[in-house]
Amino acid sequence: MAALPTGTVTFLFTDIEGSTRLLQELGDRYGEVVSDHRRIVREHFGASGGSEVDTQGDAFFYSFPRAKDAVAGAVAAQRALAEHDWPGGEVRVRMGLHTGEPTVGEEGYLGLDVVRAARICSAGHGGQILLSETTRALLGNDLPEGVSVVDLGQQNLKDVQHERIYQLALDGGPEHFPPLKAEAPKSSSDALAEKIERHVEEMIEQSLKPGKGKAKAPVNTLRYTVIGLMELLLVVLTILVIIWLVRRIL
Repeated sequence: MAALPTGTVTFLFTDIEGSTRLLQELGDRYGEVVSDHRRIVREHFGASGGSEVDTQGDAFFYSFPRAKDAVAGAVAAQRALAEHDWPGGEVRVRMGLHTGEPTVGEEGYLGLDVVRAARICSAGHGGQILLSETTRALLGNDLPEGVSVVDLGQQNLKDVQHERIYQLALDGGPEHFPPLKAEAPKSSSDALAEKIERHVEEMIEQSLKPGKGKAKAPVNTLRYTVIGLMELLLVVLTILVIIWLVRRIL
């Protein structure tokens, strides 16, 4: 692997949307799609100073020394992909960018910044270019010609929680996309309910554990077991009522 950019680095992930469906529809011709996709992406990302970190199937992972170069490469590649004559119809590629200061190990980049960039890409749709708040701040007003920025607001991404996401809108490109594929935030009542449910589960587990010390007479053991289960049932019912009341209030 060639030397990768270090210090402050902008990561760029790409992925073909609906690749399984395309493979089923195109059969052997899907190989041509993958080949053309790789050629276009490598040509434009490389021309913008990007370094190829990894590729798997129809997905790419690139890094750039500067956020503006990563954005320029993403825009150029997206435009070229949109103009390409694909076999069997349109092929749409999603892209996600994030800037951080990762650690570089023997196998490449390490750290949450890599995960964040990958999750941003996964949240998007074909034809969409998404930026993290950090990348957007570094980009400033230095946008490629015919490109504007759309604030998509705070999003909840898998594994990395909150992230403010921005979209690059390209002149002549799609204007509207479905909502991002992000996790729905949990309400305070949901969090409280989960906490209480975990507590109930722990109580049940404790009640089912064998007791310590010498064994009691069978009759006494049965009596204490029944009493214990009745008490546990009352506790569970009380907790369920509390959960219901909390959700009504919140």
